[in-house]
Amino acid sequence: MLQLRKRWIQILLLALLIGGPVAWYAWPSTASAGEANLSAPVKSGTFKVLVTTTGELRARKFVQMTGPAAAQTVQVYQTKISSMVPEGSLVKEGDVVAELDRGPIASKLNDVTLNLQKAQADYTSAQLDSALNLAQSREDVRTAEYTLEEKKLAKEQAQYEAPTVKRQAEIDFEKATRALAQSKKNLETKTKQAVAKMSSVGADLGRQQNQLKSIQDVQSSFTIKAPSPGMVIYVREWNGKKKGVGSTWSPWDPTVATLPDLTQMESNTYVNEVDVRKLAAGQKVEITLDADATKKLQGTVTHIANVGEQKPNQDSKVFEVKIEVARADTTLRPGMTTANAIETASIPNVMSIPLEALVNDGGFSYVYKRNGRGVVKQQIETGQANDVEIIVRRGLAKDDRVMLTAPIDKTGIKTITIPGLKPVVAAPPSADTARSLAVPARPTGPPPGAAAKAGPKPKG
Repeated sequence: MLQLRKRWIQILLLALLIGGPVAWYAWPSTASAGEANLSAPVKSGTFKVLVTTTGELRARKFVQMTGPAAAQTVQVYQTKISSMVPEGSLVKEGDVVAELDRGPIASKLNDVTLNLQKAQADYTSAQLDSALNLAQSREDVRTAEYTLEEKKLAKEQAQYEAPTVKRQAEIDFEKATRALAQSKKNLETKTKQAVAKMSSVGADLGRQQNQLKSIQDVQSSFTIKAPSPGMVIYVREWNGKKKGVGSTWSPWDPTVATLPDLTQMESNTYVNEVDVRKLAAGQKVEITLDADATKKLQGTVTHIANVGEQKPNQDSKVFEVKIEVARADTTLRPGMTTANAIETASIPNVMSIPLEALVNDGGFSYVYKRNGRGVVKQQIETGQANDVEIIVRRGLAKDDRVMLTAPIDKTGIKTITIPGLKPVVAAPPSADTARSLAVPARPTGPPPGAAAKAGPKPKG
């Protein structure tokens, strides 16, 4: 019995001596398991370089609803919006959309009404004066005609009288003839004066009447109605704020709201001056909505501004970019926030790793690569990058795994370099757009697919 127990103890010790090292080698340590969880495989395939921006949906075509553009002709240069339907309201043709404050034009209407009454009084007074003056002149002409006829009879009767009497009769006849001629000239002159005066007061009366009609027409336009059915969208002022109740309206900026065509939408965004050089008209864009992250829309870059502008609370200049939405969607609404991923480059058959795995040391790029149960520090040659990944031209193979964080204890970690690789300086990444890390100064990279074969094989 004692011998049997000794034999079992010997067998147990032998199993521990043989199986312990095998189990230790086959089962990773706790530290190795943690590192394995923080590693990522080297990807292979098509690599896309994206510029990501935030934009706002708006309609490419829309109908403007404006106030009276002729307000300046009646000396109304600005007023307030007194009422307005809520933004997003569906209206029919002829529905009231907004009302402008009639205070400024009401005072103008009162002034013109008083001026019109005065002009009408002047016109009536001129008519009466002209009628009296012309009547008096006509009476003077008739009196002169009667006087001339009397003097003519007296002249005929004086033919047989003394020479002095005859001469006196002739003188009286000539005076009567001249008086009649003068009366007729006076009548003609006063008629012309009456015509001129009536023309003057008539013109002033007509001007006041036209002014009153213009003010009444402008005042009726203070009620802004929808020219066609659609959804009301407020317009933005110069400071970027949307117009609403209490906003200032002027004839130089007469638009109050718009009725967009929801079948033709575009995303309006701004790209900083670092990334705008990567963009070109016709580039494809993937559009997502903040309101529905699951919805993905396709778009195309249609316009890139040639001149940058300074936005409030931003240090760098930005350029306006318009992105056309490819297909109509009934759920799209103007003003929705969009996330735009603009594809600026697509490189096939390349390897890439997460940016978190990249380590810069002395102008060179490195990664910590899994090598069996150990780790090596592998030098790599990088290419273009996007927001999350970077191309690896040399230094890694398809089956390699890289660590996303550097090991805490770097003692004994071997460094593998690429012969002839030159140091580079990394370009600073932009705030919210695609990053373009510097690559070694060389005319061209290796052909696609050669990255996995390039570089020395790590020693396992």
